[in-house]
Amino acid sequence: MKTGLEKIVKLSQISLIMVLVCSGVLYAEKKENKDIIVPDTVLIDMPTAGILDYYGFLIKTRFFNDGGIVGNLNFGVMERLNLGASMNIEKFIGSDSDVKMVRPEIQVKFRFFDGGYYTPALALGYDGQGYFYDKNQKKYMEKGRGLFVVGSKEFGMPNLVFHGGLNVSDFDDNYVFGFLAMNYTLEDQVSFILEYDNFFHSGDPSRTNIGTRFYITPYFQLDLALREFGKNIVFSNGAKRKSERIVQMSYTTSF
Repeated sequence: MKTGLEKIVKLSQISLIMVLVCSGVLYAEKKENKDIIVPDTVLIDMPTAGILDYYGFLIKTRFFNDGGIVGNLNFGVMERLNLGASMNIEKFIGSDSDVKMVRPEIQVKFRFFDGGYYTPALALGYDGQGYFYDKNQKKYMEKGRGLFVVGSKEFGMPNLVFHGGLNVSDFDDNYVFGFLAMNYTLEDQVSFILEYDNFFHSGDPSRTNIGTRFYITPYFQLDLALREFGKNIVFSNGAKRKSERIVQMSYTTSF
């Protein structure tokens, strides 16, 4: 059973998150140039070659199964360089008192090529945020992206963008994984996302993610997604690995 103090602390934390989100929406609605959509820097799991502008600031909150939450902060610290950090908190929402805070992870992304008529924009980065942390083994069952290179290019028709790249999740085994994605944005209001992630090595199975991104304002986005579509297997530690519903909220501003 939770104590009264624990319940008050958790309620206060949730309230603070909602206040920040609502404040962001209200602030964004007052912005000029509402027809300008902020570039997507990440889809569901996959990074893109998009980056925040210099002095840009991104807050992203991700809610997943069993009351878990991942909070992200990212900054445009230089013209082409983004730095960020994330924190995974398991069982944060709900009646379960066994709240677990996992160590913070870092994100770095540098866009080194803006692309051309025939060539994609390219970015190099690192993302340590994994999922499904096993406290006994002290590691994520789904590893973070690790070191990656990604390209993004509009192709075939307006607003249809393809993304793809390679990554090394674990420097102990040095396996190279691949990832591909596409998203189609309809009238700057909604985007449909498809990802095929983590392929090349059967020992760490690939996954398919699908989702929809709603542009509530040019600066505030709401994502509804299904990860690991059709999966029903187990991780190496015996834990169930199955399809997972997630909700993401992102707010972008500048400082």
